[in-house]
Amino acid sequence: MEYALIYIVMAAALGLFMAWGIGANDVANAMATSVGARVLTIRQAVVVAAIFEFAGAVLAGGAVASTVRGGIIDASELVGAEQLLVCGMLAALAAAGVWLLVASWRGWPVSTTHSIIGALVGFGIAGLGWGAIHWTTVGHVALSWITSPLIAGVVSFALFRSVQLLVLDHRSPLEAAKRWIPYYIFLTGFFISLITLLRGLRYVGLEIEPSEGVLLSLLIGLALALPSKWFIERMKLDTRSHRRYQYRNVERVFAVLMIITACAMAFAHGSNDVANAIGPVAAVVATVSSGELQPEAPVPLWLLVLGAAGIVAGLLMLGRHVIATVGRNITQLTPSRGFACNLATAGTVVTASSIGMPISTTHTLVGAVLGVGLARGLAAIDLRVVGTVFMSWLVTLPAGAILAVLFFYLFYWTLPWPAT
Repeated sequence: MEYALIYIVMAAALGLFMAWGIGANDVANAMATSVGARVLTIRQAVVVAAIFEFAGAVLAGGAVASTVRGGIIDASELVGAEQLLVCGMLAALAAAGVWLLVASWRGWPVSTTHSIIGALVGFGIAGLGWGAIHWTTVGHVALSWITSPLIAGVVSFALFRSVQLLVLDHRSPLEAAKRWIPYYIFLTGFFISLITLLRGLRYVGLEIEPSEGVLLSLLIGLALALPSKWFIERMKLDTRSHRRYQYRNVERVFAVLMIITACAMAFAHGSNDVANAIGPVAAVVATVSSGELQPEAPVPLWLLVLGAAGIVAGLLMLGRHVIATVGRNITQLTPSRGFACNLATAGTVVTASSIGMPISTTHTLVGAVLGVGLARGLAAIDLRVVGTVFMSWLVTLPAGAILAVLFFYLFYWTLPWPAT
């Protein structure tokens, strides 16, 4: 197709920009609990995230991406309207990228999935009209603003209260930790394996049924839990009997769990959310290469590498702002509290995914952090920061939509298209 190279280069550049925004915002808040709990320094968190996000995006980032993701736009409206699709995908990438840049700079943890959905809504309205939008689907997305943080908050509250009651409040916290932490390790292994198998590896070429994933995750959880007591007994711990030193030992054990959850969540996140950046790029490449609408667009390896590189660059360059908001500013975190946040997030995300509930990892994690904070009392939470975060969530969909409308008209009126 004439002018194909122009559109492919633009799509690749805007896809890289969008992936950069994902790294600066989504990846940053996923690593924030580890940094806030002082398990990892920001530099170490960047290294861990870079390795596992890149691996997840390249190895399991998806062989196929839907042309119009999420069922937001009626795809039948785009048949024979290839110019609308291409300009719309470019506008969606530009709009979501700009919003993520603004949010990351301000330290607002927003959903990259909701950013691209808002941008698709804007493109659909501008290019096809209000009737082309599946508003029921948009309503389900908006409902997840409430459901995902609420569920994760309740789960993390219950998890941390169990840690308090079974371990921290025990007359001998270290002995209680040796007894109960293997069970927490089992839960960690189970949910992290399940989220990786069901969300992270679904496109790697392995056909894993949900029942098989559950069984394999149970086995992985047991394989981690059974030898854990032996390893805990042999950790170099402070043997002084004062409770302060026992608490320090307990937190050291939970710190190991946090590192495991951070690595696995980064891999699963890279494999799942890289599609937000490269899906529209794949749609543009397939459409301009063939000259007609493609219901499904194959994702070449170079696009996965591009998305992974953008994610890592965004985390390196601007991730510190969102890390500070989630990891330090909402409530004070320790390894045991951060562990409860990570495990609650993983469990909520994998459960919601299995029943088809639209959910945001960002909203889920923030809800989990709030739940842990509430377990220590309302005074442990900075309500001003929480209010700012909630407001940024409400603004994300309309902001993405408005920016997409502006970019769509800019591209549609200025970019060349072959005469029909």
